[in-house]
Amino acid sequence: MNPRRTFLRSAGLAGLTSAVAAGTVPRVALARLPEPVLQASPLTQAPLHPPTGRPYQPVVTLNGWTLPWRMNQGVKEFHLVAEPVLRELAPGMTARLWGYNGQSPGPTIEVVEGDRVRIFVTNRLPEVTSVHWHGQRLPCGMDGVTGLTQPPIGVGETWVYEFEARRPGTFMYHPHADEMTQMAMGMMGLWITHPKGTHPHIASVQRDFAFLLGAYDIEPGAATPQVNTMLDFNLWTWNSRVFPGIDPLVVRHNDRVRIRVGNLTMTNHPIHLHGHEFEVTGTDGGPVPPTARWPEVTTDIAVGQMRQIEFLANEEGDWAFHCHKSHHTMNAMGHGVPNMIGVAQQDLAKRINQLVPGYMAMGEHGMHEMAEMDMELPPNTLPMMTGQGPFGAIGMGGMFSTLKVRKGLAANDYRDPGPFKHPPGTVARPWTGPLPETNTSAKPAAAPSSWEARKPSRHGH
Repeated sequence: MNPRRTFLRSAGLAGLTSAVAAGTVPRVALARLPEPVLQASPLTQAPLHPPTGRPYQPVVTLNGWTLPWRMNQGVKEFHLVAEPVLRELAPGMTARLWGYNGQSPGPTIEVVEGDRVRIFVTNRLPEVTSVHWHGQRLPCGMDGVTGLTQPPIGVGETWVYEFEARRPGTFMYHPHADEMTQMAMGMMGLWITHPKGTHPHIASVQRDFAFLLGAYDIEPGAATPQVNTMLDFNLWTWNSRVFPGIDPLVVRHNDRVRIRVGNLTMTNHPIHLHGHEFEVTGTDGGPVPPTARWPEVTTDIAVGQMRQIEFLANEEGDWAFHCHKSHHTMNAMGHGVPNMIGVAQQDLAKRINQLVPGYMAMGEHGMHEMAEMDMELPPNTLPMMTGQGPFGAIGMGGMFSTLKVRKGLAANDYRDPGPFKHPPGTVARPWTGPLPETNTSAKPAAAPSSWEARKPSRHGH
């Protein structure tokens, strides 16, 4: 048996009906549950794509995977298990989060427009939960809002949601029960509904990537997020990973590329792509007609929104792809760090640490020197800026990755091709020759001061 698959064998699980319901059932009835596929490792695993019966281009979930399903009398059945998980944010740091099927975010659910879908949800959390299917058109009683559209899913219970995937697009799933705690602990996942045929506003693509934006407040040396944080987050993630732990987006030269991004943090994120222009081709409201699109290099994604961008990858290279909020490309950012630029510190920080443990001052010449500093850190803590490139420290963390455009890749080859080999003469370089004359904004000598212009004449005029 696949070691990543286990059967639910315990008694007392909820009744299996075609509507949300609870109640105990005999053990023999549990055989009607699809196997809950679990991810044993927090690292990326190859997506599992069972035969669909309908052709579509599967998405590639960055540092994640797609949830397998089974057919049961014309209905696609999935099994989600809400549970505590361990998630490696990047090498050197593991967080204690909540998620689904062994990972945060949970596995991506992929279906086709018109599919009848049945999702079993087993609650292995220490408190009640529910699942809201963000952006879906469905019966009100399947909307997953605890207390409003259903009772909560109790600890140890399995409930079932069933509805038709009525429209194509990029959606999410997340709890609507103790949302402040459960969302802050990482409970979220992607839902992709592919069009059932040719769609006038949905183009065919060769590469289709997806990830969710997340934010955590984890104290240095700790592993569990603070759930009451409203503003002072210090770890900004894509699919609960931070750079350099985020997979690169590897594409063939001249591939048409789609990237789907959902935001479940507490703030907006201007997502910026280097080297290419893109168009926003879809939201969680549906595909955007071509006549309503315009070229961009940055798109702002507000809280609770999905954005789907597309572009032609026709420029070779390793291109940065990141949130343009400067604090969001750092790890474990301290919000009380004093600005010490211009102050010779020498062993000042070490001496202050004897009085104030955990004190860290901004670098004397700025922050980039910290990217190359071998600073002693608490256990299970990442440096603020990390990751190495072919020319040294990149000086980025958090919501940052690279788009790697290469010629000659196979259609389904997503392996990291390594650093880009720049053609001769195409890399910025030091200059020691003569310089053009520098144009400055010096004040003109003949210009009168404001006082000279306003002072009264000696002749009394």
